[in-house]
Amino acid sequence: MSKKPIVDDSPYLVPDDGSFRIDKARTAPPKSAADDEAQKDRLRDQVATLDDLQKILYAHDHHSVLLVFQAMDTAGKDSTIRAVLSGVNPAGCQVHAFKRPSAEELDHDFLWRTACRLPERGRIGVFNRSYYEEVLAVKVHPQFLDAQHLSVGKHPKKFWKQRYASIRDHERHLARNGTVIIKFWLNVSKEEQRQRFLARLTEPEKYWKFEAADVAEREHWDAYMQAYEDALNETSRPWAPWYAIPADSKPYMRAAVADIVVRTLEGLNLHYPVSGDAELAQFADLRKRLERE
Repeated sequence: MSKKPIVDDSPYLVPDDGSFRIDKARTAPPKSAADDEAQKDRLRDQVATLDDLQKILYAHDHHSVLLVFQAMDTAGKDSTIRAVLSGVNPAGCQVHAFKRPSAEELDHDFLWRTACRLPERGRIGVFNRSYYEEVLAVKVHPQFLDAQHLSVGKHPKKFWKQRYASIRDHERHLARNGTVIIKFWLNVSKEEQRQRFLARLTEPEKYWKFEAADVAEREHWDAYMQAYEDALNETSRPWAPWYAIPADSKPYMRAAVADIVVRTLEGLNLHYPVSGDAELAQFADLRKRLERE
């Protein structure tokens, strides 16, 4: 298990010392960033590289990769997942979107429903929302715990500390067993979210994306930001780093995510299996047999 993130030079890496502050995190690209067209070109190059790396990942069969996406509504999780993985063999990816838990899921511990959907070796798994909802939405709305027959009790700080500890232990176990975990928080500003909600309400082809409850959640914006800050500080670790990606520009965001995924896979020392002398001799014999037919 790595002692530090493979991509540890990203300006968006959340440190593991508890020093991350949301009010200091960018929502817009830096002024030095290339324009949208250049970002789209960069993304295309990264997608092509990712396709090649996934093939080697599958053949190498030593690692699985888990990409976790969390964000406020309209940040662009769906479109980023689609854009980054658009050129990868569908057989090499597994995407799961987690919404309100079912009755069966509520009768298990909070990690159960995602643990059932972890990627096997050789594949890239994607969680569109995840077990982190249990320390984000549930922390903002602790009444959701009623359905789990739980409560924060008289010591809420202790309750949430235990949940963070469970997540850290879970991710460390996965990392020890070959799962490479990369977590992305897509950081959209409140004003940009407002503009995107307005677009959904003024463009008929986007009506289907809109739910009144989404706007109601804006009333809890500050509580969500505090929940994100706490969660990222508590769970960004070398074996499961968080990256806080500016999300006000979708082209920049997608290229930034793709860059981190590609560089992480490149750092795994992936390679195609090497055949031994006996196997090579067998291949030579089989080739001759086929050529003689």
